[in-house]
Amino acid sequence: MALIRPFKGYRYTSDAQDISTFCSPPYDVLSDAQRDALAEKNPYNAVELELAHGALDLDTPGNRYVTAATTWESWKRNGVILPEQEDALYVVEQRFIEDGKQYARTSIIAEVRLHSFDERVILPHERTLPKALGDRYRLISTTNANFSQVFGLYSDTTPEYTALLEEIKKGDPAACATDADGVLSLLWVVKDADLIRRVLRILADKQVFIADGHHRYTVSLAHRDALRESHYGVAAAEAPEQEGFDADADSEYIMMALSNMDDPQLLVLPYHRAAKSLGDFDPDIFLEKLSENFIVRDGTQEDLEACVRPAFLFVLRDKGLTLAELREGIDLAASMQPHVVEAHCDAWRNLDVSVLQELALDPLFDIHPDRPETLSRLSFSKDAEALIDRVANEESDIAFIMRATRMDQLREVSLAGETMPQKSTYFYPKLPSGFVYRGIESLT
Repeated sequence: MALIRPFKGYRYTSDAQDISTFCSPPYDVLSDAQRDALAEKNPYNAVELELAHGALDLDTPGNRYVTAATTWESWKRNGVILPEQEDALYVVEQRFIEDGKQYARTSIIAEVRLHSFDERVILPHERTLPKALGDRYRLISTTNANFSQVFGLYSDTTPEYTALLEEIKKGDPAACATDADGVLSLLWVVKDADLIRRVLRILADKQVFIADGHHRYTVSLAHRDALRESHYGVAAAEAPEQEGFDADADSEYIMMALSNMDDPQLLVLPYHRAAKSLGDFDPDIFLEKLSENFIVRDGTQEDLEACVRPAFLFVLRDKGLTLAELREGIDLAASMQPHVVEAHCDAWRNLDVSVLQELALDPLFDIHPDRPETLSRLSFSKDAEALIDRVANEESDIAFIMRATRMDQLREVSLAGETMPQKSTYFYPKLPSGFVYRGIESLT
């Protein structure tokens, strides 16, 4: 099971409790304009580490990664950030309103022992993309730091843990931040040895599902393995058998924020898609081919939610919402490509995003993650209207409006050892970068 421990995180030394101008959304949801706006408000904003200016090529002087490393060392040297004097856990509560309902999601930031996915301790649920993997690996290998948390989920249906978190949150928070969406995030620093022991005891037997941050976790494994090979002079997998192997080294761990997947305050939103055809797009031919596997009719979001079979809405230029629901009696094992059927279980094949990918995006738009070069014609957003605008502005030919992936679907697919198509889930809200950073000290 996952090994979780407290650590001496780096935090801003600002006297202000409200550090909103220091914090940033995760790197992968920021546009260039948003990144620059955050840096303009505060030169010590987390984006100067996560998304520093500069080229993406490590061989180019002044590249993004060397700039981030220089900034990181400068902030530590000049006292902009300082490490905790003693080991701590960090509790984050995020308060927000979605569809008129108030939520308060709680996470615990800790160090978690890295495990390869085949060890079945840390379980992924989404595919990763090569471009993002390369970028994040260059960042961690150059800076030797975690600037944001991987978001992980565990299962706990007992009241003890919830009560413990509420006990921790009775005290005054050490910091707070409000993001552009109005989400208020509060941070408590837990140094009390008894509280830490009680938290770790409850989490000691947990399996962890990665909710957000698959690329950061994957490159942390690669970074760990590179350091193992460099330090011990053997293949990474053989390093633990070497005399003097340091299982407690920083490089054997990663900073994660852990939330309870059984908590009703955990909100998952859908990730919508917009696609562009490789050549001229003919909506009539598209509708004709789509109708071979789907019942196609006018529909609303309420109609989509009521569907019992895989389904999605779509919007064509100058047309309203249209519902596509898989026809009754369609055998997905017979309709999908044989290699797809061989590779995936029933739970995966019945996901809305999988059906969209295999029966619409691949055959009708020639877009598939197995061919990464085609993904440039696919856009993602949690904002359906933004993608519908892309269609209206002729940037895309069609927008697909999805349902949210359910927790039971995530759990079933992950436990089967499979990963969903990329961006199958949007855990809202995103965790802020900037509350706490983590250094990865070199092996000695």
